[in-house]
Amino acid sequence: MATRRARFGSSALATPANAITLARLAAAPLLLVVVLASPSSWGTFALWMVLAGTDGFDGYVARRHGTTTSGAFLDPLADKCLVLAAMVALVAKGVFWWVPVAVIAAREAVISGYRSVVARRGISVPARPGAKVKTVVQDLAVGIALLPSAKGHYWIAEGLLWGATALTVVTGIQYLSDGRRLPRAV
Repeated sequence: MATRRARFGSSALATPANAITLARLAAAPLLLVVVLASPSSWGTFALWMVLAGTDGFDGYVARRHGTTTSGAFLDPLADKCLVLAAMVALVAKGVFWWVPVAVIAAREAVISGYRSVVARRGISVPARPGAKVKTVVQDLAVGIALLPSAKGHYWIAEGLLWGATALTVVTGIQYLSDGRRLPRAV
């Protein structure tokens, strides 16, 4: 069986997967406004499900057409922006407590900075399996918080948020520990 050749090289910028990722990134401010306006509605929940679901879709498209260095940077950035926009809005609406959201935001800033520094040395930092689980748990926490039928039962979303916070800290430590083993620039 012949293998499918990638249509885009690793340095390509204008790819279908990157277009989806950039659309997700551009949707983060819209999501913030929508959650602030109506945190517990079917429309808000549907918007969240579409935006969270497109994470898997852009990955699928990237694998079909060739993954890129820019996509490896932009995809996690879009994930972070979407989840943090929703979480900040949920904090503002009194659904989530600010402490776990601040911990998650701090970790995401540190790891994004770390990825940028090592990228300048030509090193790509792929997502660890635990970090993928962390993203799913964060998405579930937000999704349940936005689910209209969960209104008044936010303890479920809050429990998932704390689980996501724990995963966030653990995977952040793993990334930084991995970084200690990277070759040093001379």
